[in-house]
Amino acid sequence: MNLDIKEIPFSRFGSYFCVSQEKDSVYIRDVHGGDDAPSKLFQIDILKDGVEREYEVRASEVSLSFYLKDQSERVAEIIIPEEDELHIEVQDVELRLRATKGKYDSLMELEDGMYEYHIYPKELKLMIMNLNGDMSVDAPWNIIGNDYIDIRLKNGHFVIESYRTVYHQKEYLPFSQGKEQVDVLYKEWFDSMRKGYGQTDYRPSLEKASYITWSSVVHPDGVLKDYAMYMSKLWMYNIWSWDNCFNALNLGERYPEIAYAQLKIFMDTQDESGAYPDFVNDKFISYNCIKPPIFAYVYEQLMERNDYFKDEQRLRNVYESTKKVMSYYENHRTFHGRLPHYKHGNDSGWDNASLFHVGMPVEAPDLASFLIRTFDILSSFAEILSEKEEAERFKNQADSLFNLLLERLYDGEGFYGRVGKNGEKIDVRTSLILRLPVLIGYRLDKTIMDRLVSDLEANFETKFGLATESVTSNYYRENGYWLGPIWAPVTYLFIHALKKNGYKEVGNRLRDKFLDLTLIGGMAENFDPLTGKGLVDTSFTWTSSVFLLLLEDQLRGD
Repeated sequence: MNLDIKEIPFSRFGSYFCVSQEKDSVYIRDVHGGDDAPSKLFQIDILKDGVEREYEVRASEVSLSFYLKDQSERVAEIIIPEEDELHIEVQDVELRLRATKGKYDSLMELEDGMYEYHIYPKELKLMIMNLNGDMSVDAPWNIIGNDYIDIRLKNGHFVIESYRTVYHQKEYLPFSQGKEQVDVLYKEWFDSMRKGYGQTDYRPSLEKASYITWSSVVHPDGVLKDYAMYMSKLWMYNIWSWDNCFNALNLGERYPEIAYAQLKIFMDTQDESGAYPDFVNDKFISYNCIKPPIFAYVYEQLMERNDYFKDEQRLRNVYESTKKVMSYYENHRTFHGRLPHYKHGNDSGWDNASLFHVGMPVEAPDLASFLIRTFDILSSFAEILSEKEEAERFKNQADSLFNLLLERLYDGEGFYGRVGKNGEKIDVRTSLILRLPVLIGYRLDKTIMDRLVSDLEANFETKFGLATESVTSNYYRENGYWLGPIWAPVTYLFIHALKKNGYKEVGNRLRDKFLDLTLIGGMAENFDPLTGKGLVDTSFTWTSSVFLLLLEDQLRGD
């Protein structure tokens, strides 16, 4: 695949290193510390005979190469053969690394050809080594750090290795062997992701989705005790709760251990109140927002995909953790006699949806539906685990919540929300989020479900799929985040619910529309519902994971 590093960073499985292009500048970056931490390490320039030259970048899944403008010979190449090693090979030019440093960042030579770079804001060190070429460094010291850092590499093989505290001497693979090693690793991943797909129709999307899921994984470090799939290494380099579940679902069949790890990240960091974090990275855990409870919903599907997830202890772990989540909503998010509520649009994952424009807190039918579905699944898990009394209790809780949902948030026109301490009815009803009770279609009267499906087709379905705000709404905005654009996880939820509840034709049509959409918009965070253009972060893992899941669904002919 020809990789455009303006849209999809060059990286590899397990690495915090990546290389991407912003406007006309190419940067070596590091995604430790999440997207609130600075990521740019060095800007890359190419010089010939001391003169800075324009260059082109050509990247594949395995390597990134540099060419002087209008010339055919490669002058430099980057690979990441090991998770914490970035290797650079240069010939016939100088490759200049200009550090994007902070106040206390400092570079020092420890031995001939070995420089340690201490990056204070990231609590990270780099060892920059000359293995067999020419390296010159200009980094004048000024009391508490270098004024600037300018490193020139020429005619040889160089390594940048990252670590937290202490560097350990080692032998490095020759450049060609390192490149071959990455090639083997990636081919194995790609073969597992394509699941036997051999046609050409969706090949471009398949290549992007496979690479993004592979290259967005980071290795255990700091808070992260296992391999974790970031949402992106372009802009949104954290692991968000509910995003992580769709990534786990895609990994479940072929990489069950990694899939389970994506759930365990949040089970291990669950607050004593029962709430999962909003997001986690290697340094930070945030509880600012509490995303919808979908772990049990996803785990039920994982059990269908791989017997690994039927292991009693793993099931027990998910079961007990989910019970705590449900207690959180009951004890901390529910007013007496009311449905559980959101305190911010970000809680729902639909940050700026029109449902949240009136105020907070909001009783929303999607949250109630997630909770009802979870109680039903917990009841089935309890049966498997021989917890008969709890199975009955969860079934009763689902029944009570379902009845309350219909009492408080449904009328002849459909579902709606309530806002504020007095639970006043919200008149705005043009958001797709109000149609998510399709998740509990097995509980809804068929007339209600038929009306929901007809509403989806008439008011939300576009050429490319389900708009998150009706395109005829006064709240609809072009590139409006949740005010119109199509989102992969929501698309998956609707497709799965429709097909499970007797609306297979509609579900398959939406599935095929989404698969086609990726050929236009790539693996972006979301998509324009009228043009298909990819929007915001153009290298997103849950989009990639949903694409791979839906492609597999189409291949099975379901």
